[in-house]
Amino acid sequence: MICLRNPVPRARVLSLLASALLLAAPPAARAADIDSLQSLTQPQFRMLAEDLVAALSYKAISPAEPLGVTGFDLGVGLSVTETSGSVWKLATGSGTDYLPMPRLMLQKGLPFGIDIGGFYAAAPGSNIKLWGGELKYAILEGSTVMPALAVRGAVTGMSGVDDLDLETQSLELVVSKGLLNITPYGGIGQIWSSVTPSSASSLGLPLRKESPSMTRVHAGLGFKVILVNFAVEVDHTDNGFGASTRFGLRW
Repeated sequence: MICLRNPVPRARVLSLLASALLLAAPPAARAADIDSLQSLTQPQFRMLAEDLVAALSYKAISPAEPLGVTGFDLGVGLSVTETSGSVWKLATGSGTDYLPMPRLMLQKGLPFGIDIGGFYAAAPGSNIKLWGGELKYAILEGSTVMPALAVRGAVTGMSGVDDLDLETQSLELVVSKGLLNITPYGGIGQIWSSVTPSSASSLGLPLRKESPSMTRVHAGLGFKVILVNFAVEVDHTDNGFGASTRFGLRW
């Protein structure tokens, strides 16, 4: 069973999705530099770590079908993830209800149903920079009758935050079924992470490394017209809700 740390009203989920659809974060979704870790207790640091892992873990925003040997998917995306606002105010000096992550994304098809991909992202108004990579294998490539089924492994790493190191690894199972030019998809997976206050000793902090492990469930829709591809996605981790969009060229 998936448990919510804080139940989220439907209106807030719709707000997340609307923000992502517009590719513009709401006023409450402007991050700030993470530079006040000394203000946090260990439980508060754990909450911050969970927020970061939920927001910064890999989000492919794409279906299970492989691209094929000649296939590419080049696009831009935006993910908006709910945060624990009060903890972010202590860590940054500015309350943040939602953390937006615009990103540049690329996937390339390889033989035998394998795709590789990666992205680079930066949080507006913050020192958070993010990179990630994925390897996906299509167990079933899909057909007019059968859905596609794939397993995806991914990693992400954060830079730009002097006092904090973050890495995530994830493994997920994704299923999708094309219907004309629309492709519904969904998946479930597990995220493992390491969130370390790298300058704790120099700051005199009693903070310890946290390693949140989270279950992520997501569902989305892909739309394709000739080479133009657009996708919307919602997801839930142990921590809360998020929404993402992706727009670009897929062939």
